[in-house]
Amino acid sequence: MKLLHNQHIDRRDFLTKTSLGLGSVALSSLLGPTKLFGKPALPVGDGGTIDHLHFAPKAKRVIYLFQSGGPSQLETFDYKPTLQKQFGEELPESVRGGQRLTGMTAGQKSFPLAGSVFDFAQHGNSGAWVSELMPHTAKIVDELCFIKSMHTEAINHDPAITFFQTGSQQNGRPSIGSWISYGLGSDNENLPAFCVLLSRGKEGGQPLYAKLWGSGFLPSLHQGVQFRSGKDPVLYLNDPPGMKKSSRRRMLDYLKELHDIQYEKVADPEINSRIAQYEMAYRMQASVPDTMDISREPDYIYDMYGEQSRQPGTFAANCLLARRLIEKDVKFVQLYHQGWDQHGNLPNDIQKMTKSVDQPSAALVMDLKQRGLLDDTLVIWGGEFGRTNYSQGKLTKENYGRDHHPRCFSIWMAGGGIKKGISYGETCEFGYNIVKNPVHVHDFQATLMHLLGVDHERLTFKHQGRRFRLTDVHGHVVKDILA
Repeated sequence: MKLLHNQHIDRRDFLTKTSLGLGSVALSSLLGPTKLFGKPALPVGDGGTIDHLHFAPKAKRVIYLFQSGGPSQLETFDYKPTLQKQFGEELPESVRGGQRLTGMTAGQKSFPLAGSVFDFAQHGNSGAWVSELMPHTAKIVDELCFIKSMHTEAINHDPAITFFQTGSQQNGRPSIGSWISYGLGSDNENLPAFCVLLSRGKEGGQPLYAKLWGSGFLPSLHQGVQFRSGKDPVLYLNDPPGMKKSSRRRMLDYLKELHDIQYEKVADPEINSRIAQYEMAYRMQASVPDTMDISREPDYIYDMYGEQSRQPGTFAANCLLARRLIEKDVKFVQLYHQGWDQHGNLPNDIQKMTKSVDQPSAALVMDLKQRGLLDDTLVIWGGEFGRTNYSQGKLTKENYGRDHHPRCFSIWMAGGGIKKGISYGETCEFGYNIVKNPVHVHDFQATLMHLLGVDHERLTFKHQGRRFRLTDVHGHVVKDILA
């Protein structure tokens, strides 16, 4: 059989024309991301690639409250009285152990220990230590699992956030939400499986890029859809002026016929993905306005989430919207809240940030619980890394800054198969190193997938000659935090 180098063939043509028997069946897997006997491994509608979940799922959906910029664990959840006692003293070299620093503090001649200016107290039956900056979170500690031993290799914002969201510090990999959409599909015909909401706690902060909710090498159907505040929550969703609904429907039908012809010729799964996106946009025209309209929420809900919940685009409003989205069976809701990068003036700036997130984060957990949704909804709160125990720049009793610290930091999880009222992992008395139960980024990702019923080692996608997964070749499920 003679083929031109640019000629495309589909699976049927390949098997028919080569007549290579079973050998050709094996080779056919190289032609594209399809299962062996013809079933697409890529969803062209609402179904995912996994026929049967690998485990009984504890969570059906996820709300990820990502705190962009690296919140200081030393001002929030990791109480270190030693830093108070040794305030202003030098960080012992034996504690630092030659760990790399960023270019922002590597040239400092002194690394003075900075104890938090904020008080800590124990709360709940669990006795969890929480800063005075988080009074609302303190009230719900018995619903939370604090992980105080997170660590990462990434020391700067963009690679660190990319690492958490995609499993790689390099661009181009699918995000967590995209993997979940690819593997599990959607439980809702009228909304995407993966939705994204952005907010800002204060001006400035690190920028966020669409790659963080991109589908990478997965079909574009699985990329996150960003919902914005304003009259057009989803860009390019509405019909052009003068176009009737019937005209739009007829156009899509004709377009699908053309796509089907093209698919028969080239068998490119992205063609089906594209038409599925068009159809989703058509259905979203009816569902999005109702979902985004929070005006009919009762006053007690606004009181619960805080006054800012009445202001579209705030973190509080997005938390409320996240609850509405998962009520409509959206599988993965990703919130990004910017403004946590406090290299200087930390005591003042972190008060603004905690005030913007404390009440709505706690309210979301309790709102889900009162609606019977927390048991099968996983809620995650945390950033890309922690902050140093020493001051960046000048240290005073009232003011200091903290540099990036990837070696240890804190997050919390709640609901969806997670043990309640526990603190997992431990850092040293200086809050600089992990001394018990370290949890790597890949371990966190593996655990998240496990709670959804997915074995992270078995959800893969073949791209450029190798099989990829969210956790690359790493990751272990943290079984001690599973309920």
